[in-house]
Amino acid sequence: MYILGIETSCDETAAAVVRDGTHILSNVVSSQIKYHRKYGGVVPEIAARKHVENICWVIEQALTEAGIGLSRLQAVAVTAWPGLVGALLVGISTAKGLAYSQGIPLIPCHHLEGHIYAMMAEGKQLPFPAVGLIVSGGHTNLYLIKGHGDYQLLGQTRDDAVGEAFDKVARMLGLGYPGGPVIDKLAQSGDPCAIKFPRSYLEKG
Repeated sequence: MYILGIETSCDETAAAVVRDGTHILSNVVSSQIKYHRKYGGVVPEIAARKHVENICWVIEQALTEAGIGLSRLQAVAVTAWPGLVGALLVGISTAKGLAYSQGIPLIPCHHLEGHIYAMMAEGKQLPFPAVGLIVSGGHTNLYLIKGHGDYQLLGQTRDDAVGEAFDKVARMLGLGYPGGPVIDKLAQSGDPCAIKFPRSYLEKG
């Protein structure tokens, strides 16, 4: 079975062709970092416009690298939520059009579930139950994974996700965008004992 996957939840336009669920035949990503760098973070309107410009050639490249045409696809999967509304609409609309034109199923995907399953993309098996920590640009969540499709949210940040915090700190310090890589590099030569952080307090009840 060949499935085309489309991702446009934030600032990267991506498409991949997967065979039988675990064999990645192609994975094409078009980054928008250079367009958002001067703003110190992702601008939703710019992200959506760039997806419109890039989505067709990214999909074409993914199919070319996989060595198959649209007629050999059995389904189209697409990130449906969560994400930037305008950006998501580009991917969803494109996926709907492709699925309808080929008469094949459309599979809407929760992109945090995609993070959980990423480790299994190369055929590795995840033992259940398991605990998954998702630390992405807009989400920092801890899940108990009881089985396939069976998740329980154990905790999440109450304000900023870690990725957003990195970008905001980097912007305040004039380190550029994205903040994660440069802060991580500087941290390697930092003093972990320089600042004594207080323990976080969780209200009772």
